[in-house]
Amino acid sequence: MSLPTLPLWLRWLLLPIVSVPLTAGLIWIQLPAALLLGPMVSGILLALGGVGLKMPRITFLMAQSVLGCMIAGSVRPEILVTVAEDWPIFLGIVLSTILLSGALGWVIARNHILPGTTGVWGTSAGAASAMVVMAEAFGADARLVAFMQYTRVLFVAFAAALLAHFLLAGEAGAAAPIVWFPPIQPLAFAETLALAAAGVAAGRLIPVPAAGLLLPMIGGAVLSATGLMTIQLPQWLLAASYAVLAWSVGLGFTRAVLMHALKALPTILVSIAVLIGFCAGLAWVLTQLTGIDLLSAYLATSPGGLDTVAIIAASSRGVDIGFVMALQTMRFFLVVLLGPPLARFVARQVRE
Repeated sequence: MSLPTLPLWLRWLLLPIVSVPLTAGLIWIQLPAALLLGPMVSGILLALGGVGLKMPRITFLMAQSVLGCMIAGSVRPEILVTVAEDWPIFLGIVLSTILLSGALGWVIARNHILPGTTGVWGTSAGAASAMVVMAEAFGADARLVAFMQYTRVLFVAFAAALLAHFLLAGEAGAAAPIVWFPPIQPLAFAETLALAAAGVAAGRLIPVPAAGLLLPMIGGAVLSATGLMTIQLPQWLLAASYAVLAWSVGLGFTRAVLMHALKALPTILVSIAVLIGFCAGLAWVLTQLTGIDLLSAYLATSPGGLDTVAIIAASSRGVDIGFVMALQTMRFFLVVLLGPPLARFVARQVRE
């Protein structure tokens, strides 16, 4: 019996059945972000096998909002001071990444490797889900854009996890020990769930990309920093949220999409490698200018996605997650803001 012919409930059940042993193996070898990578690989394998599932939007928003709460609990006021003092450095790094991704998109469009402005949207450094939505609105091939964006997310996730595992010896590079059922403060946990629920509502009602992530992240950071609330998220809830986000990426790698993108696959992989390598170089520059550790700098400059980087940062000891998310969030907003005019500019240049 093939996967597509199985009952729907059984196909959904296959996700945890495949993910749990794979994730356990990655945890055993102490690979950072095992709770992300295990479900992501499982989703890819099942999607290529024809499982035919797509994560419901409400489930995705719930997981995204929990992640926003997790990030909020990691942001410290002194990080904002650092960003304010060194804003030219941060802005320069973000803009240089956006310009390189635009140049890669121009090369792809100029050589007619992909149709129209598809290459520009596909090479955009970050805001993957937002880029897919905006690309479709501007007439690009949304399937190819999604494939390029989520292939980059996949490569960034594995590259960052491997770097965390091998770059730093000992405590800083090892996966944090997992306490699945820590003691819970009922009031703090209830407040955190209320914040996450507000994020879900924002994701459904506010027409802003990743509103479900950004509202609890920003609002929670303010409330936590001012002492108005304590964010508490048990590991079992985080693990479930990581799995949902990972499955939503993995399930997008269907055979139909892969066949559609096969002709351009070498170019797509080269553009991803160039972008990741360039961001690694920027990470080294950032360490020299600010004194931040290399792993935190790499995660801060890596080309998305925001949620993937947050999970890897939270899963690796020694990483300054507040610093990482400050730079990642700045890039997210600038990518969403500059994406449409950059695509139009490249389209005009190609026509000329």
